[in-house]
Amino acid sequence: MLWPSTVIGAGAGFVVASIPGALLGALLGQAMDRRLQLHSWAHLRERLGGQAVLRDDEVLFVLLGRLAKSEGRVLDGHIQQARQEMQRLEMSEPARLRAIAAFNRGKNGGERLKTHLRRLKQQPHAAEGLLRACWRMVWADGRVGRHERELILQWGQQLGWSTAKVQALASDYEPHRAALDAQVISYPDALRLLGVQVEAEPAQIKQAYRRLLSRHHPDKLVGSGASPAQVRDATERTRELHQAYSVIRKRRGF
Repeated sequence: MLWPSTVIGAGAGFVVASIPGALLGALLGQAMDRRLQLHSWAHLRERLGGQAVLRDDEVLFVLLGRLAKSEGRVLDGHIQQARQEMQRLEMSEPARLRAIAAFNRGKNGGERLKTHLRRLKQQPHAAEGLLRACWRMVWADGRVGRHERELILQWGQQLGWSTAKVQALASDYEPHRAALDAQVISYPDALRLLGVQVEAEPAQIKQAYRRLLSRHHPDKLVGSGASPAQVRDATERTRELHQAYSVIRKRRGF
């Protein structure tokens, strides 16, 4: 990833003082990139144009607001779902206020999102969490409208996901699937899914969970020519691993 201020600082430093100047300029530029949260040249252009760079959680709630309004009007179910997402993320009060403001901006539809989504493309797990939250939002009223589906598929594409892979996530949040998911797996079954013993230490459990997640994650199928059925199977396996780890964490208190 080429951070703009880092590149500019290195170039300017080299002109002034050759290699030592380039190194110093790069360090100063990197500090500027981090302070201003500049991840790309597009971000720099936005800042120069007066547009603020959104935090990752703000991007999420802008998308949720856009989805809630996409079929004409925001329903109570959409508002409730947005609150649940805030609870899921365990947001502080300042973060909740930012999320509410972002949700309202999303309803207005004026926010440009492509640059932000391309940045999140470099964070596979964050991208997946975002798409899952989007599907939860559109299922909040019990159905998925055409405009809602088109938006999620478009955002998925900008995040580097195939259409089949994005659609495979939707089944996790259909009403009949939600009823099945309510049947939480038992503690022994959760241990068996992760392949760990009852006496395993938290660090061992976490390591097993991450290893299996890496092995079975749908991201592994990108570019492999996998069929939609294979993507769905991988998504289902990933969901089971998430659920198993959650059950063990609650039982063991870590």
